Amino acid sequence: MQRDELVNYLHTYLHTADFSDLCPNGLQVEGRHQVKHIVTGVSACVELFEKAVQKKADAVLVHHGIIWNFERPVYKGGYKKRVKMLLENDINLLGYHLPLDAHPEVGNNAQIANILNMDTIEPFGEMKGQYIGFKGTVADYTADTLFARIRDNINSHALIFPFGPERIRHIGVISGGAQKEVKQAVLQGLDAFITGEVSEHIMHYVKEEGIHFISAGHHASERVGIIALGRHLQEKFDVQVEFIDIPNPV
Repeated sequence: MQRDELVNYLHTYLHTADFSDLCPNGLQVEGRHQVKHIVTGVSACVELFEKAVQKKADAVLVHHGIIWNFERPVYKGGYKKRVKMLLENDINLLGYHLPLDAHPEVGNNAQIANILNMDTIEPFGEMKGQYIGFKGTVADYTADTLFARIRDNINSHALIFPFGPERIRHIGVISGGAQKEVKQAVLQGLDAFITGEVSEHIMHYVKEEGIHFISAGHHASERVGIIALGRHLQEKFDVQVEFIDIPNPV
């Protein structure tokens, strides 16, 4: 497929125009026009780009790109190496942040909800007028059932603060660094909240409020969306898509 066809399709499919984000969603570095082989990954980095070059990829598709509103890097060190590798090898870089978190089919939070067999799913996690996560119900879950499903399917090293009820019915999910949004889960009376990262003060807060808090890892909680998006593209278009995991314990 043509690069512009891919970019335009993802812009529509992921509803990128609906989000106010910390980065440009879409094409971040322009490469060759023809795209036959796409490498996907969670975060843009030199190691991922090296593997993309080895596999002769035409495009790299990630959740975390290399351009952020809160950074103004000069072209030196690792940042220079990233850009240089893409330009010298004529590889396209596409990044989709909040649109991939929030998408109702291939999004990180929708995929986690599927893993947990959640029902009556609805938007959750309002941030500046836009919803990123989902909440829903589960049937006949004990706390241990939930914890085991997270450890078996998302991150075996998930950090869990088990301070909620023994029987779990209502769960909220916002992948990545949304630990502060546990307050929304408490206000809405949820039994458990799942995100990626955790800050020190969260343990005391959730213990006092009586809710389960699961830090499943920023990287681990956001692998599922980019994998699902790659699978979708491969099924819809005549293009090869390969996920490459660059492990990150955070």
